[in-house]
Amino acid sequence: MNQMSGKNALLTGATGGIGPHIARALAANGINLVLSGRRADRLRELSAELRSGSVRIETATADLTRVDELEDLAGNAVGALGQIDILINNAGLEEIVPYQRQEPAQIQATVLTNVMAPLLLTRILLPAMLARSDGHIISLASMAGRLAMPFGSAYSGTKAALSEWALSLWMELQGTGVKVTAICPGFVTGSGMFARKGRDAPGSLGSCTPGQVAEAVVKALQSNKPEILVNSMPVRPLMVLKSISPVAAARLGDKLGLLEFLRSLTKPAEKAASE
Repeated sequence: MNQMSGKNALLTGATGGIGPHIARALAANGINLVLSGRRADRLRELSAELRSGSVRIETATADLTRVDELEDLAGNAVGALGQIDILINNAGLEEIVPYQRQEPAQIQATVLTNVMAPLLLTRILLPAMLARSDGHIISLASMAGRLAMPFGSAYSGTKAALSEWALSLWMELQGTGVKVTAICPGFVTGSGMFARKGRDAPGSLGSCTPGQVAEAVVKALQSNKPEILVNSMPVRPLMVLKSISPVAAARLGDKLGLLEFLRSLTKPAEKAASE
């Protein structure tokens, strides 16, 4: 029996990057959805695709850089489905650019979307989950938050914050019935920023597909794991090396082609965002 069927989820960033892939995977498992994003037209298209007799699909437009919209988003989601059992913090902003060239407004938007929105949405929805002794908070972090990402330092820093917050909350909520998981994809191929640039990461760094990330979200719902890494190459040894010697880890990353690859993406610098 599918224990996920009939649950209600709020998915942010539903229409950009890996968002539609996650939405399809959740709907295929019988999960009712509130799809959130900034583009109402794209939300309508995705909801029309996913609607069936077995799942409910609702939409809610929101700009997560506006803190005042978060309370309304959560309230609209609860009003649409009755309660939210699963919050999936997927929306994110990313930009590959030398830090001194990154606009202050973009840095602020990155922090608001990647860190503040997940933390505040969770704070709004968590009390009801605790009262029911049931719920799951899933946040799409990144391997960039576990291993330094040159030329994406603002993005990397926000994803590091998201990963450590999720682990801290996972520890805090043990025994409450509410689970917390951070999903950490490596370089995503076929969708998102790297696909738009027409570039694939060097094979030595590993990668993953949007479908594999969506599968990791479903896997998270079936477990109580605090973190799931999604990458074709083993990365935990590099994470261990980084904890022992950041300099040695950086040198190894350079030898694997990380620095050269990311530097090449800054010519010209392009912006990418999950909507």
